[in-house]
Amino acid sequence: MPLHLERVEWTQSPPLAPGAGPIDVDHLQRMTLGDPGLEREVLAMFSAQSARILGELAALPPEAATHAHTLKGSARAIGAFGVAEAAAQLETALTGGSDAAQPLAALGAAIAEARTAIELILGRS
Repeated sequence: MPLHLERVEWTQSPPLAPGAGPIDVDHLQRMTLGDPGLEREVLAMFSAQSARILGELAALPPEAATHAHTLKGSARAIGAFGVAEAAAQLETALTGGSDAAQPLAALGAAIAEARTAIELILGRS
């Protein structure tokens, strides 16, 4: 009996770990169900929210740990895993009574990088 082989097109598998960029676009697309309009909306909201929260955190108010926690969740939702990690480090420092200066600076840098990436993404849309 002859062997019949069919050509199967190769497709790339989804990544097993978050993307290397400031915004994991594959994660974002999964979270927004592939809706480009929703992607743009949540990116714009996150960009504004992260800038606002960073400004509030600069004074290290009593609710700073709560702000960092909120930012961590928002960042994870859109695939800004660098921001989420930096926010988690700040939250840990604040709740543990450690010096928050370095984690706050790292969060500011991560937010700046994510916001730049968001501007590029929104500019392409």
